[in-house]
Amino acid sequence: MTNTVKVLCITGWCRNGSTIIGNILNEIPGFFHVGELHFLWRNAAGRGVNEECGCGLKLVDCPFWSTILPIGQPAGTTLVEHADAVIRRQLGSVRTRHTWRVLGRGLHNEQIRAHAALMTQVYQAIAERSESRVIVDTTKIPGEAALLAHLDGITPYYVHLVRDPRAVAQSWSRPKEYVYAMAPGKSTGYWTGFNLATHAITRRYPERSMFLRYEDFIADPAGTIDRLLRLCATDPAANPVTDRTVELHTNHTVTGNPDRFKIGETVVRPTDDSWRRGLSKSDRRTVAALSWPLSRRYGYEFGAVDSTGKG
Repeated sequence: MTNTVKVLCITGWCRNGSTIIGNILNEIPGFFHVGELHFLWRNAAGRGVNEECGCGLKLVDCPFWSTILPIGQPAGTTLVEHADAVIRRQLGSVRTRHTWRVLGRGLHNEQIRAHAALMTQVYQAIAERSESRVIVDTTKIPGEAALLAHLDGITPYYVHLVRDPRAVAQSWSRPKEYVYAMAPGKSTGYWTGFNLATHAITRRYPERSMFLRYEDFIADPAGTIDRLLRLCATDPAANPVTDRTVELHTNHTVTGNPDRFKIGETVVRPTDDSWRRGLSKSDRRTVAALSWPLSRRYGYEFGAVDSTGKG
């Protein structure tokens, strides 16, 4: 009989702080942070932006992921051929634009049924081989998040993680190692679309969902981790954060913020306002125009300088 696996899915738009939250949760016995699992096949086959696991080895050489990658691979095919087939199914079935269709119609065609079967096997294998009760997946692709509820033996918990769109735009404006740069208008357009799709998911499953602002996490990291543990029905006594500090060890994350490679004592800084110096007035106006009214719903207020440029 298949054991039930809990998947804590942290979603929203990128540069929202999911990597540090996932790595903190990874320090809890029974929790395993996989990073952005959606990109495992793309990156392992050299089709993505980074081929390295959080442990520092290439995904194909990592002692953990090298045992997961062959799952579902047809006999007589190469890893690249298998990865290309997975990528085609992802693009055709579980992109952000597909979120509402997955929520409404579930496993409605052969393509998405094949992807669901693979992901079911993969999550079960990850749980077994990591000896974990809760898999933390910070993929941030709402279509994949919506699919979780249709996987046999998987119980999803959703965290809708948002960050001030000005901070997100400022973060995207600078390339960082293997992460490319993106213009404020484009990043804010994605911010809006991904958050709308994520809201549709959490509205469908409110009893297993939590809304979280990145700013509230950095204001009280220990308290936030407590809330996340309670969401998954886990004793908060397992919380590894003391005040603002946590000891991070090597992880097996797939892509994500390049800071995922950092280990040792880590302090969560209490502020996130570098955008005030790093984002121009014109870019602030662009962000304000494209993120309203969601930004207001999430508690982000824009002053005159953001809306008119006269402040």
